[in-house]
Amino acid sequence: MRQQIAAANWKMNLTIDQAENLLDEILKVPHDLQAHQKVVFAVPFPYLVPAQDKVSDKRNFFTAAQNCYTQSRGAFTGETSAEMLQSIGVGYVVLGHSERREYFAESNAMLEEKVAMALTYGLTPIFCCGEPLQIRESGTQNGYVEKQLKESLFNLHEEQIQKVVIAYEPIWAIGTGKTATAAQAQEMHAHLRKVLAAQYGDVVAKETPTLYGGSVKGSNAKEIFAQPDVDGGLVGGASLIAADFTQIIDALK
Repeated sequence: MRQQIAAANWKMNLTIDQAENLLDEILKVPHDLQAHQKVVFAVPFPYLVPAQDKVSDKRNFFTAAQNCYTQSRGAFTGETSAEMLQSIGVGYVVLGHSERREYFAESNAMLEEKVAMALTYGLTPIFCCGEPLQIRESGTQNGYVEKQLKESLFNLHEEQIQKVVIAYEPIWAIGTGKTATAAQAQEMHAHLRKVLAAQYGDVVAKETPTLYGGSVKGSNAKEIFAQPDVDGGLVGGASLIAADFTQIIDALK
């Protein structure tokens, strides 16, 4: 069965005390997760080790970094490598988030390198794609997102692409309070599978987890996750509220 994932993206938020309290609040709730369902916490770099310590003995709970660099080591002050992340037991890394693309000028070509580096060190990339408002309004979102996938992922071999999680995040719905309708989310997720199928075949397309990101909340997660091609969410603001994220975890179908 295809993986389902509730992924929390804390972004640049919380002190260490707040972070530990939030994790404790979420982890103390009994979650009836099946074998194919996972919860991933993408926390700020300083909190990865304590977060990893808290989830290491929890079934189906994992940590993720919010980024990694294109090189494994060297004179790159301020960067963190996939090799470093592997060495502390991190299993996932979020790559290509719209904020990284917009604020730090990360290109599709750079993300191609980052994805390859993550896979080299056994990390699972959560690869983000999605369109800004002007692209959505022009009706060209399918081609825009397809280009992101082709230029960053389609250099991968079949066995490599099967280790990637894709997160579709309409940029116009991130932190704005706007949310794509469940039908809009399903439409794009179905298109992503069509694009994957054209390159890698139906089996890979059907097995690749695709997450929705864009103002997912406890109140709308169940409807969004119920769509046949939506396998969970990459959650921002609501992941900072224990009650909301608990509800989102429990919305996994």
